[in-house]
Amino acid sequence: MALAALAADPVERIPAPHIEYAQLSPTLIVVGAAIVGVLVEAFVPRRFRHYTQVFLAVAALASAFAAVVGLAAAGYGTTKAHIAAMGAIAVDGPALFLQGTILLASIVAVFTFAERRLDPRAHGNKVDSFAAQAASVPGSESEKAAVKAGFTTSEVFPLALFAIAGMLVFPSANDLLTLFVALEVFSLPLYLLCAVARRQRLMSQEAAVKYFLLGAFSSAFLLFGIALMYGYAGTVTYAGIADVVDGTAVTIDPALADTMGNDALLLIGGALILTGLLFKVGAVPFHMWTPDVYQGAPTPVTGFMAAATKVAAFGALLRLLYVVLPGLRWDWRPVMWGVAIVTMLAGAVIAVTQTDVKRLLAYSSIAHAGFILAGVIATTPAGISSVLFYLGAYSFVTIGAFAVVTLVRDAGGEATHLSKWAGLGRRSPLAAAVFAVFLLAFAGIPLTSGFAGKFAVFKAAAEGGAGALVVVGVISSAIAAFFYIRVIVLMFFSEPKADGPTVAVPSPLTMSAIAVGVAVTLVLGLAPQYFLNLASQASVFVR
Repeated sequence: MALAALAADPVERIPAPHIEYAQLSPTLIVVGAAIVGVLVEAFVPRRFRHYTQVFLAVAALASAFAAVVGLAAAGYGTTKAHIAAMGAIAVDGPALFLQGTILLASIVAVFTFAERRLDPRAHGNKVDSFAAQAASVPGSESEKAAVKAGFTTSEVFPLALFAIAGMLVFPSANDLLTLFVALEVFSLPLYLLCAVARRQRLMSQEAAVKYFLLGAFSSAFLLFGIALMYGYAGTVTYAGIADVVDGTAVTIDPALADTMGNDALLLIGGALILTGLLFKVGAVPFHMWTPDVYQGAPTPVTGFMAAATKVAAFGALLRLLYVVLPGLRWDWRPVMWGVAIVTMLAGAVIAVTQTDVKRLLAYSSIAHAGFILAGVIATTPAGISSVLFYLGAYSFVTIGAFAVVTLVRDAGGEATHLSKWAGLGRRSPLAAAVFAVFLLAFAGIPLTSGFAGKFAVFKAAAEGGAGALVVVGVISSAIAAFFYIRVIVLMFFSEPKADGPTVAVPSPLTMSAIAVGVAVTLVLGLAPQYFLNLASQASVFVR
């Protein structure tokens, strides 16, 4: 009887959530494939797992990208842009553009994950960049037995898919709780991926522990900021917070009436949330994890992190500043000016002193974070579109550069010390030439994607009233060009050492990753206008 009465009374019913599955399909496809990947680990025989996981990952990412293109073609990036999933997810131009960029970069990164020809066979079995058995202690008997048996850590593919799923949600999150959940969903798999390098296991595990501890701190800052922001606005939705900041909020929760509108909560909460996002971006002074993690992680994971994480984090940062805190512009712009200037200069200057290729590229990525922040500070539609274009160009150059790093090897594995790259242009002209193209793109030399990207963000910053920032950016670019050119000179104008490294012949997978990187670098450098227009069309956030 009680159940019948409850069913008859509509007031007591819990409303069913309204979810637009079609608009969320890119993320759902990737999550579904990640779950299937976990089941593959449980049920598929070990000798078939690697190929099954590679096929599953590439098929899922390609399908998700097709779904993004379909949504954009249906107008969800422009006229039909709206808030989906009961206010949790924004489906608009910036979200679709960034999701497409993340998915394409991830497909290329998965190719580098799947590479199994660079190392000599171990006991007759092909080996990849990842530990034979991640759970075994480095140097232990169990690890030796796993190598002898030909085990592979094929779990890296579902872990990467879970990370990608979080990255797809991160720039499209439309409330602070969804933002935090997405941050954790993509951070936790990355902590694990950093720890599973086949060689230099202890350095890899050290990198993972540093990343985990500092990432936990940044997550705590973000969560505390969210709590303060909720105390200030009485809501965690972006539009609701923006309305309270602007003074246009209509409804006020009586329980929060005493704290709502308290500017101290707003300023401290906003600063803490920005701290969490700037950590993921790798901006100074929240950059200390970057060089150690980039150096210690397996190189394919480093390339994936350096590209995809930056795209997702900058997307979230843009949405926070442009949708939630535009009314606070006069407060956050001076702070971001300081962060951008210090990030550009520190990244460029410290990179000059580096002797390891991966650490050099890590400080290079810090400097690039500063260049992208110049576009963020513009606070104009041109600023948004320039940042979108820069992220798309930068991600493919980065993955291509780290893919080349995996090819240069000696008896101990990858030869990342710069002294070993001397004379590489004479030993392997093609590999050195390709790496030189990527370095020139990082330096922003004309006719490369790096020049088009830097020109776009600096132009947007100048038009947005940040001319002094552009001057600092140009000086930083000149400093950065020095160490990029120095590596090129080292490769082509130094005598090769007799015991120098060799360049391994990769499988078509890594060749494809490098070829895509070169193609994107040259196409976006020689004919960037179509892609700049595409980024411009996708530069309007939905409220």
